Amino acid sequence: MASDTRLPSAAPVAPSTGRATVMESLAEQQQSRSLWTDAWRRLRKNKLAVAGLMVIVGLTLIAIFAPLIAPYSYREVVYSGKTNAGPGEAGLMGADNLGRDVFSRLIYGARVSLAVGLVVQMVVLLIGVPLGALAGYFGGWVDTVVSRFTDIMFAFPDLLLIILLSAALRESPIKQWLGGLFVIFIAVGLTRWVSDARLTRGQILSLRNSEYVEAARAIGASSGSIMRKHLLPNALSPIIVSVTFGIPGAIFAEAALSYIGIGVIPPTPSWGAMINEGQQAIFFAPTQVLFPGLAIAVTMLSFTFLGDGLRDALDPRGKRGG
Repeated sequence: MASDTRLPSAAPVAPSTGRATVMESLAEQQQSRSLWTDAWRRLRKNKLAVAGLMVIVGLTLIAIFAPLIAPYSYREVVYSGKTNAGPGEAGLMGADNLGRDVFSRLIYGARVSLAVGLVVQMVVLLIGVPLGALAGYFGGWVDTVVSRFTDIMFAFPDLLLIILLSAALRESPIKQWLGGLFVIFIAVGLTRWVSDARLTRGQILSLRNSEYVEAARAIGASSGSIMRKHLLPNALSPIIVSVTFGIPGAIFAEAALSYIGIGVIPPTPSWGAMINEGQQAIFFAPTQVLFPGLAIAVTMLSFTFLGDGLRDALDPRGKRGG
């Protein structure tokens, strides 16, 4: 009887490296979408955060369409015979010390505050995040130099350093750019990056020895690629929260600078400058101070509420939303 000879079965073929990489990439994208979808769902359940977001969206639309909403130009003297007038006497919110419409200047002032808040945070991100990422990833002497530099910057009082930088830059040729706003962007941005640098450094330190980072190193990925594709995206959530909380601080800094006379250059409207101008008539026209003060308070509270909501929504350990 002939023996039954069978050919050995072929060994299972392992999936190609390219296919595995594609599958891993798709899995990471799906996980990222799930994270942000879940965060948005939890954020919507936070009523204060949603209210803050709605106010911010409303202020943004008002700032964008200010020429269509404001009845007058911010520099136009409308009520020449009714200076420091209250609501009803001259327009919806009265007239300032020069007879300009307060309501119109308040609307245009939203442009200044929101521009300062957003642009300053962009400057903060451009300085703080790269420095923090370099210090956290490379460690050693790079971490020592960056950490000591941030410690020195952190030792200075923020507002005092902003005032000094603003006063110094106002003597430079750039003082007239954007009505003095460029000086504020630089002065405030150069003093507010320290917290973001420390935060980014801590996040990178906690992530740099993760398994996916080790795997990226094993296949020959460069340090820049690892930070750009793996570390910074995973450290993004606390950075977003920090930026949101930093915006009201920048708005307050601009209002303080304009209040003491080294902020935006008149007649560019600023809520802080409006308070300074209105304080002379605070006893017989208190609304000159009240309206811009309320605008600053509501704007800062809205960003604070949104920051609180983002912190809870983006916290992977706090499934408060259910």
